[in-house]
Amino acid sequence: MFGWEFPPHISGGLGTACDGLTKGLAKHQVEVLFVMPSASGDEDQSAVQIINASDVVAFQTKEEAHTLFEKVQFLQVTSNLIPYLGPDEYTEQMDLHRQEEWNTFKISFGNKYKFSGKYGTNLMEEVMRYALVASAIARQHTFDVIHAHDWLTNMAGIAAKRVSGKPLVIHVHATEYDRTGEDVNQQVYDLERRGMEAADRIIAVSDLTRNTIINKYHIHPDKVVTVHNAVDFSTVEDRHVVRGVPEKIVTFLGRITYQKGPEYFIEAAYKVLQKTKDVRFVMAGSGDMFHRSIRRVAKLGISSHFHFTGFLRGEDVKNMFAHSDVYVMPSVSEPFGISPLEAMRAGVPAIISKQSGVAEVLNHAIKVDFWDVNALADAMYGLLTYNALRSMTVKHGLEEVNALKWDHAAAKVKDIYRAVLEESLKNTNV
Repeated sequence: MFGWEFPPHISGGLGTACDGLTKGLAKHQVEVLFVMPSASGDEDQSAVQIINASDVVAFQTKEEAHTLFEKVQFLQVTSNLIPYLGPDEYTEQMDLHRQEEWNTFKISFGNKYKFSGKYGTNLMEEVMRYALVASAIARQHTFDVIHAHDWLTNMAGIAAKRVSGKPLVIHVHATEYDRTGEDVNQQVYDLERRGMEAADRIIAVSDLTRNTIINKYHIHPDKVVTVHNAVDFSTVEDRHVVRGVPEKIVTFLGRITYQKGPEYFIEAAYKVLQKTKDVRFVMAGSGDMFHRSIRRVAKLGISSHFHFTGFLRGEDVKNMFAHSDVYVMPSVSEPFGISPLEAMRAGVPAIISKQSGVAEVLNHAIKVDFWDVNALADAMYGLLTYNALRSMTVKHGLEEVNALKWDHAAAKVKDIYRAVLEESLKNTNV
């Protein structure tokens, strides 16, 4: 299994999902080797064996590297389609292209690549080097199935498949359309589509995401299976916190980016504050809209009732839920959305956008269109004001999320593993 992050070092829901799924798989007697670019050594390995890609030698010899490049001729994110060339000219151009790849990656033998494992400016280079190391890991270990999480690891999954011949499952937690709307980064889109095309099966975290994969990436529907995410109940606890303010608290927790709809949260907060002052709003997270959000709050004149905490993780997230009276996720496009499940698990009623995958499995969260600021404000005000509405939402919501276990999701994933293995065996026999 290839992933980019794993608790406790996470930047969002992807690492949390990887943790929950691997624990669920362990209960179904599935052994997982989890490869990440840069492991710190403090990851929970009770359900997985962590492989730190930064500790793996990609190539011992030049011959080994050349053998790989014969099998894996896709590491540069460029098109191999060159129009108006005859067969001989095309072959010559491709030879030049492979030599360019060789030079670009500056392959060093017997050495290791040190990955940051972050999402920085050299991300694309790390993604490609990760694919090179993945090929070495695939040669060194025995396994049955390759499972790659999101676009960052697609190339690693493809490299491992080319080297080993094992079936590849691509797990799509979000697409470029979710992150940017229609203004997609073509390079990321190409990586996503290559992974989907090379996969033997694609797992989508919601029907919403499945439809995007089929319609935007032109993948055959039979290849795409929905497996909804879940929530980990093993760490549920009664957490008592001392509140420093008398007002009720409404919380937004997530990346402060276009995808998560922070501007709609702010506009709805302004409307609620016109009706009651007995409330404070917390925006917990970081992102490219962080400073813009602060300026909008200041311009609306609600900064005395609005707090920005920055990015939270681990115990701070649990404490934030313990402080909260209402949780809001007004995402413009949310493939799934684990945080409302975590909030409801903590006894906090949730308001979610209808444009989220988690809306497919929740009946006892209040659902609004992300753009309907009036409906969002009404839902906030209702949960803050009417105790009967709040109590009913909390009680039934807790029962509902209690049924969404990673064990169930893992059982579906194990069935997918079985299916691709059977298909692979049939193809081998043919």
